[in-house]
Amino acid sequence: MNNNKTILIIGFAIFASYFGAGNLILPPQLGFNSGPDWWLVTLGFIASAIVIPLLALFGHARLQGTMLDFGKKVSPLFSLIYCLSVYIIAITLPIPRTAAVTHEMAIQPFFDTSSLLTSSIYFGIAFIFIMKRDRILSILGKFLTPLIVLILLAIIGIGLFSSPESMNPSVLESPALIAGLLEGYQTYDALGGVVIGGVVIISLNLEGGVSFEDKKAIIAKSGLVAAIGLFIIYTGMIAVGALHNTEFDASISRPELLTGLSIKTLGNIGNVFLSVLIALACFTTATSVIVGTADFFKGLFKNSQTVYTVTAVISCLLGVFVGQFDVGYIIVVAVPALMFIYPITIVLILLNVMPEKYASSAVFKGVALVTVLFSIPDFLGFLLPEGNLTGVKSFIPLANQNLGWLIPAIIMFIVLNIKNFTTNKTISA
Repeated sequence: MNNNKTILIIGFAIFASYFGAGNLILPPQLGFNSGPDWWLVTLGFIASAIVIPLLALFGHARLQGTMLDFGKKVSPLFSLIYCLSVYIIAITLPIPRTAAVTHEMAIQPFFDTSSLLTSSIYFGIAFIFIMKRDRILSILGKFLTPLIVLILLAIIGIGLFSSPESMNPSVLESPALIAGLLEGYQTYDALGGVVIGGVVIISLNLEGGVSFEDKKAIIAKSGLVAAIGLFIIYTGMIAVGALHNTEFDASISRPELLTGLSIKTLGNIGNVFLSVLIALACFTTATSVIVGTADFFKGLFKNSQTVYTVTAVISCLLGVFVGQFDVGYIIVVAVPALMFIYPITIVLILLNVMPEKYASSAVFKGVALVTVLFSIPDFLGFLLPEGNLTGVKSFIPLANQNLGWLIPAIIMFIVLNIKNFTTNKTISA
């Protein structure tokens, strides 16, 4: 096996797997709303949409098992419930959203057809790719990713050098750094990291003849390739959105802004290029995540190919049904689920890449418990009428920024490690 070639192909495939609907439409509007503060929202966005997903891949490189291994130090039952939650969220929200974005931005401007037809054809083709399981990384890495990158770089390059001199001020309702961090949740990339990492592991195992250490190096280096690509694209798209924010109405939607930027940078032909880009980017993410979901359930049932096929069929049917809804509606509906699942995902990723002496089973249990408990107000805050949780949130640091879990998790991590260190020191003495 040519490791360098493999690293590039898998790196491109990971990039394409991450880069879906949200990754396209979120950064430009984030920049548009932040104005001169675009660099601060970029830092927050990079933290949740690049750094955490990259660390998820590092965790997979270290564990080289399944996603169940990410939570096994808490308990097998917790890990199973967590994994099922992630996969259910994945196939009911972000994956259907890829079809909705494709319809609104790549099909509707040119054809007067229904969203049902779009999502049906979309997931029909996706199913064919999903059943070609042994070739999925090669197809993504060799053919689809280069096309995505070229079109995006053209929009960014022209956009950066053709922007107006003036810029509207920030209209963000929360601090720029936190706004960028929370917007990164909507990319689902942290969840994607724990799902797609498993796809990479299984794909390398199917290749055969790759040692544990070689797989570890390939996954880590491939992850860096993908992260560099995401950094360039995200930063560029946020900057372009900010630099051109005087040229669009303040109420413009995410899809409309991306369409407008492509036309301003590439001309009328830009709309055609953008349509191709959206279809490719959304499609690669959908196929990758459904493959990861089908792989997981196949593993739960003794590597049953029938289970793999049934899971793929169910995922595609859900995609057809939910994918008919408006993109904005799917984004809004997803927020409560993300407020609950994202914090525990971040915590599990971070603990799994730490040296074991700082991430004992007791630390996993304590930090996971606190994270889940303090995520509940953030979760309920998007379900209950505004103001119902004001009293509770006033006692929790950063709760009003929807990060109420962060400080308690850090405190629990420190306290448990001090306790472990003190206990071990006493035993040694």
